[in-house]
Amino acid sequence: MAMLQVDLRQLSGGAATTSATLAPDDPVFSVLAFEFAEPVEIDGVLRETADGNYFWRGHVYTAVAGECRRCLEPALQVIDEDIELLFSANPELLDDPSVYALPEPVMTIDVASAVREEIALKVSAFPLCRPGCKGLCANCGADMNAGPCACTTSGTTN
Repeated sequence: MAMLQVDLRQLSGGAATTSATLAPDDPVFSVLAFEFAEPVEIDGVLRETADGNYFWRGHVYTAVAGECRRCLEPALQVIDEDIELLFSANPELLDDPSVYALPEPVMTIDVASAVREEIALKVSAFPLCRPGCKGLCANCGADMNAGPCACTTSGTTN
């Protein structure tokens, strides 16, 4: 995770590149209520802004394992997103939920914990195995994706 913690002395008016591939069981993800099916790939650049804040622009790729909310089959959610983060110690900006607070004195920025929060916002609490999933029969519990069940008459359940 060292590649995602930036010592601000590295910036010195420039930018710091951040890049890491974190294992699905990395401790930074231990507070999440879901499991990753693949490593989490994170790449980005951190820059200091003119007003003393820090802006990170990057890309995150991973997949989250889950269960389809309609048919209970495995459902994989791919997270392939560009992410922008603003870090600030300015109390006037901290009311904005999209700003990540920096404690004074600001010495390092941990991009990993902020990216974890952004991933959590992107993961659906109600995943589907596929967009057209038909789910389970309300009567007998048969998987309607496999075709009509025994209790179906004229395409509707009894």
